[in-house]
Amino acid sequence: MKKRKITLTLFSGILIIFLIVTAFNVFTIKSMQPPPNPTHIVLNEDVAVENLSKAITYKTVSYQDRSKFDFKEFEKFIAFLHESFPRVYEQLEFERVNNYALVYKWKGSDADKRPVGLTSHYDVVPVLSGTEANWEQKPFSGAIVDEKIWGRGTLDDKIGVIGILQAVDYLLTEGFKPRRDMYFMFGFDEEFGGDEGARAIVDTLKDKGISFDYVLDEGGAIVENMVPGVNQPVGVVGISEKGSATAELTIEGSGGHSSQPKDHTNIGRISSAIAKLEDTQFHGDLRGPGEDLFEYVAPEMSFGMKYVFANKVIFEPVIEKILLGQPASAALIRTTIAPTIFQAGEQYNALPEKATAFINLRLMPGDSLGEVKTFIEDTIDDDDINVTVTGNEASKVSSIDGWPFKSIQQAARNVYGNAVVAPYLMFAGSDARQYDRISSNTYRFLPVQITSEDLNRMHGTNEHVSVENYLNAIKFYTEVIRESNK
Repeated sequence: MKKRKITLTLFSGILIIFLIVTAFNVFTIKSMQPPPNPTHIVLNEDVAVENLSKAITYKTVSYQDRSKFDFKEFEKFIAFLHESFPRVYEQLEFERVNNYALVYKWKGSDADKRPVGLTSHYDVVPVLSGTEANWEQKPFSGAIVDEKIWGRGTLDDKIGVIGILQAVDYLLTEGFKPRRDMYFMFGFDEEFGGDEGARAIVDTLKDKGISFDYVLDEGGAIVENMVPGVNQPVGVVGISEKGSATAELTIEGSGGHSSQPKDHTNIGRISSAIAKLEDTQFHGDLRGPGEDLFEYVAPEMSFGMKYVFANKVIFEPVIEKILLGQPASAALIRTTIAPTIFQAGEQYNALPEKATAFINLRLMPGDSLGEVKTFIEDTIDDDDINVTVTGNEASKVSSIDGWPFKSIQQAARNVYGNAVVAPYLMFAGSDARQYDRISSNTYRFLPVQITSEDLNRMHGTNEHVSVENYLNAIKFYTEVIRESNK
């Protein structure tokens, strides 16, 4: 009895210490959000809105098949920029790279400071044939209806091009002079990799010996209900983007008549391999940019969620299990597996002699193509299936400790004072990856407050942006230029 009492007392003591330590961690966690400095920017809103509206009317559509580009539309768009922003062309240096990529240089007063670059792209994805009638406003109308600007490119990414140029034009009228060189760089084929646009810009600047403290591209946005336990909108700034790779699984062997099949056919073995991969999955690990995201948002969470994340060392297995429960959060902490194409057979009663499956993988920072190939081979455990893996590994992870990230965070807070601004891992690709070669840091952020429905509209039907959002984007770009030159 005495021994049981001692054990109970010891357990109670340990529990009390545990509760004290974990509670201490909760109450001492500090916000990582800088106080906002509200903007005082008075724009000519009618002109700004009209400029984006007109920009949408140019069908600067990029295609994987380069022969489909209508470069007359690209020329018209470039001429439109000259006409709409005469001050920019008078006071900044301008260069066309590879014919259609655009580079503007605003010379700073301090040659010892490294430049900063803002980049966007003015090409847009095609409107899927047969969906034109589903648009509430025509996809290249630039219509302004119900305080919204409609059309392809309003979110991806002519809003960035026009928003940046409007910000520069505004600062020129205010007599602002940057301390460091500022570059504004606009690609024309981002939707299909940026090989002729952003890559050519990078090659040109590298040959000139130009390198950046940071480059800011499109990417994350300000989204409501993004993080459980956080009531405010969360603005996510991509500090890295996942790699994109394709695994090809192929098996060849005898076919024959379907009336006398083997127990394990080519289709069956490839199907089994895919099932094994989906059942196994890559290991989930809350690290890198995903971990950074929760460190930034944890102080703003409700008490229960804050308690868990403030004591992440203890609750990490629980957190990871919760995150793996939803596709969006699972993608934040592991390399993902997505079978996308299956090729086999031509006739219903003939066994195919060859079966092939293609799998799209989005790689976490730190996961190599070689490691992915080994994981697939070990998991499927079938020596007759040939596995090849091609693609890109994740981009480098940019710093969140220095002034570049803090300048972006402060600029976003100045415009969206109630938003929690945090780093994160971007799942999609952007031109930012190209700039890794000449920039110490590359960040990815579209400065608009959007919904999950807006995300679906970016490459889909009824893409549009509210006038308020667009004007706030201009204000953000104005603020980020100011913050970067303090």
